[in-house]
Amino acid sequence: MDIEGKNAVVFGRSNLVSLPVAMLLLHRNSMVTIVHSRTKNIENVVKQADIVVAAVGLAHMVPKSWLKEGCTVIDVGINSVDASETKRGYRLVGDVNYAEAKEVAEWITPVPGVVGPMTIAMLLRNTLNSWKRSSSQA
Repeated sequence: MDIEGKNAVVFGRSNLVSLPVAMLLLHRNSMVTIVHSRTKNIENVVKQADIVVAAVGLAHMVPKSWLKEGCTVIDVGINSVDASETKRGYRLVGDVNYAEAKEVAEWITPVPGVVGPMTIAMLLRNTLNSWKRSSSQA
């Protein structure tokens, strides 16, 4: 998707996910707003977003009512919630209420399933590249 000129909202202010994602979006010419637990009128801010990146660590923090019709949602959060019907007694969910949000979002990443495996794949790629660089210098 072309993100140039799009309004993006990043949930959270962590150095590990939120701030790097915000910088990546800025470098692609998006207008970026970072929201967090102290943001006033957070719902109104999010409703303006074409792109929502949730990385705050609170299960189902973002409901459907906060999302703009046709937005793109990238859910980085992974949270365990009680689920007595499962063998483990819990299930994994994201920061966005996926069941609701998929009704309004044009694109949405489910949790678990997209961001976690991509993170692992990139970690393995970077590890291999690092090994190749260090081996060629020996």
